[in-house]
Formats: sequence, C-alpha cells, structure tokens
Amino acid sequence: MSTPRTVWDELAGQVVVLDLSSPYLIIGRLERAQADWIVLRDADVHDLRDTATSRETYLVNSRLHGVHANRRSVWVRLAEVVSVSRMEDLVVE
Repeated sequence: MSTPRTVWDELAGQVVVLDLSSPYLIIGRLERAQADWIVLRDADVHDLRDTATSRETYLVNSRLHGVHANRRSVWVRLAEVVSVSRMEDLVVE
C-alpha cells in the first residue's frame, strides 16, 4: 500500500513563498516538512520592517529578478505560517 501524498510532497523541490504571522516573509526551495517544521534551502528571510517596500512589491521584484538567498537552510515553525504559495503562482502584471 502506498503512502498518501501531502501538499508538502507536491511542493517539494519548488520555490515557495511563506507568509508568516510575524512581519517576516520567507522565499526558498522547499526541502521537506516534518512534524512542526518546514525546511527551506537557499532561502531569503526578509524582515518587512527593514524596508519601506510592501510585501507585494518585494515578492514581485523577487519573481522578476530572482531570489536573493541569505540562508543556505532555514527551519520555519509550521505554526507561524499563514499561507504558502509557489513562486510561479505569483501574479506579475
């Protein structure tokens, strides 16, 4: 019998955007999710308080110009995640 796939399995290996309950935004390649943690590689951990740029503008710029990783690996508590989306699903007009 095969193990059922999860949404995390579907997203593994893809660049994702994590919107957090704090003023942080994280973009990176999803490596895995286990228990209460999500692990991203080549991640950009961005504190929105450090800039006047809005969340949406930062995301669009990252989509157009690439992710500027500032972490090789980052573990994120699942309880802090408000939403998850694939970078390729961002609407850029």
